[in-house]
Amino acid sequence: MLQALAKFIFRAGGWKTVGEVPDLEKAVFIAAPHTSNWDGFWLLVYKVAINVDVRFLGKHTLFWWPLGAILKSFGAMPIDRSHAGNVVPQLIDAFEKTDHLFLALSPEGTRKWIPYWKTGFYRIADAAKVPIVLAFIDYKEKQIGIGPTLPVGQPLDEVLDTISKFYAPFIGRCPEKQGPIEFPPA
Repeated sequence: MLQALAKFIFRAGGWKTVGEVPDLEKAVFIAAPHTSNWDGFWLLVYKVAINVDVRFLGKHTLFWWPLGAILKSFGAMPIDRSHAGNVVPQLIDAFEKTDHLFLALSPEGTRKWIPYWKTGFYRIADAAKVPIVLAFIDYKEKQIGIGPTLPVGQPLDEVLDTISKFYAPFIGRCPEKQGPIEFPPA
């Protein structure tokens, strides 16, 4: 019933889906661009509508009762960003301890404008030996979907080049917050 409701909300909102969930057991999904709290809502509706078990990170301050229980039931994992150095090792460990894990991350790491995307998604995928799947939300065309899967072990410069080209046409809900698709100098 929840899936039927999600499909109805998705269609009523005028959204369309693009692409297919890859036949994988584990992957890091990049979800971008991320410029608004509405992104989380629409991506959650999409996740339920297509019935895919994707985990995602949420600010630990959102996990108060009863919202925390609801978020966890939808796949959210609380993260305390004040201890950011512990996040990557914890997520690598999560991949090692489970047979199935799709983890969605926003490379911007925030809804605010930033000059560079973060590369934690790559460090996690590389260390866990899992592929990276490019997922997107595009408010201009009102579409949410899944793009290509990048192979395990692809060099960072190739991954970043592919990502920059793939995400260039997509427009976030708040384009003024959408920084350039650039990465910090190595």
